[in-house]
Amino acid sequence: MSTIQIGHLLRGNTTGFIVGCRVAQFESDAPAFGALVRVPLADGLEAYGLIYDIHIDDDGMVRQLVTAENVDMTTIADNRENRTVPVEMSVLSVGYKQAGRVYHLLPPRPPLSLDVIYLCDTAELCAFTSAGRFGYFRHILRAADLPTGELLAAHVLQAQAAHQEVGDIAWAGEATKELITLLRDDYPALMAVLGALGEVVN
Repeated sequence: MSTIQIGHLLRGNTTGFIVGCRVAQFESDAPAFGALVRVPLADGLEAYGLIYDIHIDDDGMVRQLVTAENVDMTTIADNRENRTVPVEMSVLSVGYKQAGRVYHLLPPRPPLSLDVIYLCDTAELCAFTSAGRFGYFRHILRAADLPTGELLAAHVLQAQAAHQEVGDIAWAGEATKELITLLRDDYPALMAVLGALGEVVN
């Protein structure tokens, strides 16, 4: 089980949550767009989600520095290390685990403020994506205002690498077939998703 902490919960609801971390922590742990993360909850529950947006707000010091001339690297490094505005990662809820079983359903309750969020490792990624019949895809496909094709492509690329690492070379093909089935009545969405997946699926 992964022990790589990527941040703490800022706010959330049943369908998703926002994670905050320091810039220095973000650079060292490098959570990526499309990555699967987990949050331990009370009573042994664990919520899972996919990172669909990474947001870096400015602050007063950054506004001053970008207009200054010849800013040295020491000043930039100091600003990143001591920055009070966190990097924010938006996460879409895609499932949970209870009593050792993975469900591709929305978690029974959202995480609480300052709960720790962990980046899933290869074993966790394979276990989550192998459970059931890709039920978590429906959470991605029904979410409004997300870059759906790119999110699926980024996720599939990472999951495909994890499955290949453990000798499962068929996962990405099965995932693609399931997406075609789910989107068979929405041709524009299907073409957008397949166009993005074509960039990553071997």
